[in-house]
Amino acid sequence: MSKKTIFSAIAVLATGALLLTGCAAGTATNGTDNSKVDAAAAKLVPAKYTDKGEINVASDIPYAPMELLDDAGNVTGFDYDLFQAIGAKLGLKVTFEKQAFDTIIASLESGNHDAVASAMTDNVERQAKLDFVDYFSAGSSLVVNKGNPDGINSLADLCGKTAVIESATVQGDTLKAVDCGSKPAINVLSFPDEPSTLNALRANKGSAFLIDSPIAAEAVQTAGGGKYFDLVVDPAAPTGYDSGLFGFGVVKGDKLAEAIQAALNSLIADGTYKTILEKYNLASFAVTTATINGAK
Repeated sequence: MSKKTIFSAIAVLATGALLLTGCAAGTATNGTDNSKVDAAAAKLVPAKYTDKGEINVASDIPYAPMELLDDAGNVTGFDYDLFQAIGAKLGLKVTFEKQAFDTIIASLESGNHDAVASAMTDNVERQAKLDFVDYFSAGSSLVVNKGNPDGINSLADLCGKTAVIESATVQGDTLKAVDCGSKPAINVLSFPDEPSTLNALRANKGSAFLIDSPIAAEAVQTAGGGKYFDLVVDPAAPTGYDSGLFGFGVVKGDKLAEAIQAALNSLIADGTYKTILEKYNLASFAVTTATINGAK
């Protein structure tokens, strides 16, 4: 795995602000290799995309290992690599642009972007506005400060305490659903992106950060060279809480979803999908087939 230590410099709140500034204009564009085109999948691409030859993708960057910036400031990560491979199958250029996670759906609806690739969980609520091509399966995990000073070993241990999350993520719903019985409910604070949420945890604004499991593992391993955070493994949920599907999203009814699905299934069949998963140590989160709106 070629991991990038995007969080290794996180030491104080001000550093997080610098990280945000550094990637605010992050974009990436790759050309296509016509030798890799899957003719059957390419035929499914709506004319408006073949006419312009491009898919413009919104992504909340960084969110390692799904999307991040390398040492030269170029976008990389699992979502990026996989969508570039999808673009190659469709004969289309793929451009990634940074977009705050809580505004991505609105950006697609307004026509500013064509698709989202940002570790977005496919759920029924989001399906009202988007169609998802499901490409990944994962739950949520708790990240705590090194040494776990507040003794958080499960979601229930957060009752009466504060948890931090990234804005507009499904983790807020998971925390609100925790039955605290006679104890006070969990107080939830949200922040605009992953770096600022990790910084909030380091500043003791919360006892734990609930985040997608692969991102949790990456943050624990890389932030401060592994010196800042610990991963909580709950025996009752060893693979994470509320495991679900991640999807590449397009505006509801856009037939581009069918083309992306066909391209992804082609990548699964020829082994490229597995290779990209293994590059980022994500093989345990693989799906066996790409579905559309698989969450029920």
